[in-house]
Amino acid sequence: MNSKRNLSLLMDFYELTMANAYFVNDYKDKIAHYDLYYRTAPDGAVFAIASGLDSVIDYIENLHFSKEDIEFLRSKNLFNDEFLEYLENFKFECDIRAVKEGSIIFPNEPIMTIRGPFIQAQLLETMLLILINHQSMIATKASRIVRSSEGRTVLEFGSRRAHGADAANYGARAAYIVGAAGSANTLADYMYRVPASGTMAHSWVQSFDTEYEAFEVYAKTYPDATVLLVDTYNTLKTGIPNAIKVFDNVLKPLGKRPVGIRLDSGDLAYLSKKARVMLDEAGYEDCKIIVSSSLDEFKVKDIIHQGGQIDSFGVGERLITSKSNPVFGGVYKLVAVEKNGEVIPRIKISENIEKITTPGVKQVYRIYDDQTNKAKADLITLIDEEINENEPLTIFHPLYTWKRKTINNFYVKPLLETIYEKGKLVYERPDIEEIRAYHEKEMTTLWEEHTRLDQPQIYKVDLSQKLWDLKNDLLNKAKNNID
Repeated sequence: MNSKRNLSLLMDFYELTMANAYFVNDYKDKIAHYDLYYRTAPDGAVFAIASGLDSVIDYIENLHFSKEDIEFLRSKNLFNDEFLEYLENFKFECDIRAVKEGSIIFPNEPIMTIRGPFIQAQLLETMLLILINHQSMIATKASRIVRSSEGRTVLEFGSRRAHGADAANYGARAAYIVGAAGSANTLADYMYRVPASGTMAHSWVQSFDTEYEAFEVYAKTYPDATVLLVDTYNTLKTGIPNAIKVFDNVLKPLGKRPVGIRLDSGDLAYLSKKARVMLDEAGYEDCKIIVSSSLDEFKVKDIIHQGGQIDSFGVGERLITSKSNPVFGGVYKLVAVEKNGEVIPRIKISENIEKITTPGVKQVYRIYDDQTNKAKADLITLIDEEINENEPLTIFHPLYTWKRKTINNFYVKPLLETIYEKGKLVYERPDIEEIRAYHEKEMTTLWEEHTRLDQPQIYKVDLSQKLWDLKNDLLNKAKNNID
């Protein structure tokens, strides 16, 4: 994020009207607790990938209201002068806990919690959701594509189809975290060290009198990095034959080997198989075949299963926009307030069961098999609960409570880590390579049944008995008050 750019007013206007009302009604210093979570995993999956925490930290570290911001708000003739003075002297004082970037996350469990003065916790809502929703959405989509490639290289090629500059940059970073090898986005390399790569466009080939001349000039310019786009005119009749001639006439005399050819249209499985034969017969068995053209996880999977001879996939618009599921659906909900030092849980009730919130200040534990190190289930507890790893643990479905399972031989890991304490950053921010390595290790903890693209096995996310009792009690009290 550009530290010179002030995004503090990028918020829903009701956050300011509520904040002003909190201020003038003596709620300025009262404490609220919020959870940020998502309700449904994209694309029929059972999990998503957390991304965006580093951007949240950048935002909070630059959170301030300039004199110009204050004068703009004053011009609305809606806000109390003392409230505007409070904003002008704004000092962040919240506590934040969150899961690490690159973590596997499941629906309805907190991936970030915020505790702080009502005004401050409320003002964070929009930007936190923007940053976490978008980047987690792209990371989740990219993860599916990387997994479908079965170990082949995946490159993010979608900048020009992204929904703005931030979406292109953050999207490239999110894709790299989950295993993409790099991006076509040069700025993402400069900002985040996401390796940038690229070759040529069709316009390069068209700008010369012949395709051969275009390839020849490029190979002479980049003899150590020659990748030729071979589908401008006719892939099999001219593109690949001209590429082979250039490899023979330009690179071979220099003692150089071509890096690859790229296909950007047509039947990629068929063309790649034909191309592989032609390259091998010409003595270029090491020349890689790179493909692009509106790819997604299902196209990649089909091409591989059809025997496509492909080394690298360049994936663009369907990754950078998460085209098949472009809304992540994270929400930001009040779960408790504090009065006289006592934490009082709050619940939101809805006729839609999935919109009923889980009250209270919570922790999320991941339960692992101590022999395989595979994740067995997640358990959401109240924050003061501890799990005894030396005793059998019984968990149950939060809606169908007769569905119970007793787990033995396990260990647990708390997922929510402290990021801010009273407004001070206490989290040691990992670099992008550390996040990438952490994610790769996390993925090894899931069974294949949970990661398959079609009809994955449901993963258990349950409430502890104490938390379930709290939620059920609040629901019953609300029902009795209505009746």
